[in-house]
Amino acid sequence: MSTPANTPALAHIPVMLPEMLAALAPREGGVYLDGTFGGGGYSRAILEAAPCTVWAIDRDPLAVARGAALAAHYPGRLHVIEGGFGQMLALLQAQGVQALDGVVLDLGLSSYQIDDPGRGFSFRADGPLDMRMGAAGPTAADLVARLSEGELADTLYQFGEERLSRRIARAIVAARAEAPITTTQRLAEIIRGVVPRSGDGIDPATRSFQALRIRVNDELGEITRALQEAAQLLAPGGRLVVVSFHSLEDRLVKTFFAEQAGRAPSPSRHDPRGMQVRGKAGFRLLTNKAQRPGDSEIGRNPRARSARLRALQRQDSEATEAFP
Repeated sequence: MSTPANTPALAHIPVMLPEMLAALAPREGGVYLDGTFGGGGYSRAILEAAPCTVWAIDRDPLAVARGAALAAHYPGRLHVIEGGFGQMLALLQAQGVQALDGVVLDLGLSSYQIDDPGRGFSFRADGPLDMRMGAAGPTAADLVARLSEGELADTLYQFGEERLSRRIARAIVAARAEAPITTTQRLAEIIRGVVPRSGDGIDPATRSFQALRIRVNDELGEITRALQEAAQLLAPGGRLVVVSFHSLEDRLVKTFFAEQAGRAPSPSRHDPRGMQVRGKAGFRLLTNKAQRPGDSEIGRNPRARSARLRALQRQDSEATEAFP
């Protein structure tokens, strides 16, 4: 279908959009959830692909406000709810939705968030050290101010896979003793002062900013809850499609999908769990390995380069063959 006239333009470019639609396979009369509404690109594409209903969730009040404008172009078909996608079960049940034909989760940041210096997600422009996807809870500045040196180092290593985490934590603690660290530029400069620039062109502050953002928003916990609740909500034949952007996210998705499809590695023969008979898997993998964006998409949108798409389907008698 073509895009309706006067539909609000999207500043955010949806990643792997054709691949997402192929994996989700929207159908007439279906009910779908876009658990990470953001700029609305996925929701709009699903609504254009078939005469169906889309429920969308976002914890960002600004995204929900944008959703109201988009919903006006799809009367009765698009419904946007404020909240975390890790609470999708309660949020949807409160709206009378008990089952879904598909769920899609784009785990990347919205360009609206990255490109707004006031949100504090990026060090490209100076702004308050916030990093919250929603409007509540401690900011990144709060964490930088109160975490001990050991806690900071653990956070940077665990969530940013930063090998120089202890050096960075030591520098942060020394700097905050002189003056509070409240802006993105000051934090980035502290990190750059102790981490040498690598030959790959990645800014030395990148991994640390990722780590703080993940902890501020409990992103990995939210993903774990969302995967479990999405599996509960899927009707027979329903599909779960997830696009992740770094190894921590993709590892959670890959492991969960393998477990649901009965593909998890068997326990050691010395482990008592190895004696248990496994039940029939309730799901099947639609992607045997993660799909990647094509070179042309990466050329148009460099932010797509790290995207990985995986898809899972609840078993029914008409399950579709797996994608390559």
